[in-house]
Amino acid sequence: MTSKTLLAILICAASASAAAQELTGTLAKIKRTGTITLGVRDGSVPFSYLDDKQQYIGYSVDLCMKIVTAAQKQLGMTSVKVLMNPVTPANRIPLMANGTIDLECGSATNNAERQKQVAFAPTMFVVANKLLVKKSSGIKSLADMKGKALVVTAGTTTQKQMTILNNEMGLGMTILVGKDHPESFLMLETGRAAAQANDDILLAAQVAAAKNGAEYEITREALSVEPYGIMLRRDDPAFKQLVDATLTRFYQSDDFKKVYDKWFMSPIPPKGINLNFPMPPQLQAVLAKPTDSPDPAAYAAIPPAQQAAARKKK
Repeated sequence: MTSKTLLAILICAASASAAAQELTGTLAKIKRTGTITLGVRDGSVPFSYLDDKQQYIGYSVDLCMKIVTAAQKQLGMTSVKVLMNPVTPANRIPLMANGTIDLECGSATNNAERQKQVAFAPTMFVVANKLLVKKSSGIKSLADMKGKALVVTAGTTTQKQMTILNNEMGLGMTILVGKDHPESFLMLETGRAAAQANDDILLAAQVAAAKNGAEYEITREALSVEPYGIMLRRDDPAFKQLVDATLTRFYQSDDFKKVYDKWFMSPIPPKGINLNFPMPPQLQAVLAKPTDSPDPAAYAAIPPAQQAAARKKK
């Protein structure tokens, strides 16, 4: 080996070592451990849930895997082991902050309060908060819930909003709390609650999966407009840049519609239910100009109930 060849090898090795040393945050963790941990949900259909083989699947999981592939490529790794860590609305932010999970691949609302604790990828979905009721109940709006029991899921933005509106509107509701979305629906199904408050797409998924789905309806009244985003750690600019660039490219590619239709317009496992949920115009707009803004006004006109809840928090 000539001295010039040896020098070239040493320079390359030094450059590779320097590049590795420059890695920070999540990218450094992936490179060091060869793994990435995704926070996933058991029953947030069709975003993140368990199929009949006890495998985590869903729209959000697919998007997170796009990020994993991009990180692997950027780091020059031949493979990255993906670990699935179940989370709930109540513990997902603490698990992100303490390093247990690297991406939260569920159905998390992006709002200003949460952005003080975590960062969000460009918005992947836009929902409206509504009520799910039995058709026989005669309930058409939140005002009809006076003196009745309402169920919400623990740790969600809906839980906070309903508590505020219950007090502000003097409804006197009993607010029950389910540990997850399936338990919340069970409380409605068994008559413990007269209505379930949640995001419209999650309610649509529950109705589609229910044995007696024809007995239920989602109220027309929108109580809020909220953006969904994949969560990642704050103050990690290199990883945030990779996440943003990856999803922006994907949102604006021809392949994105195929993924959307796979989860929202086609039969999905394990039961073959079809949500028949065409892409909302608010989502079409944000995909054309991706943003991680937590401001509901960036996506649609803010419903009066959401404005009232926001005023109450100030």
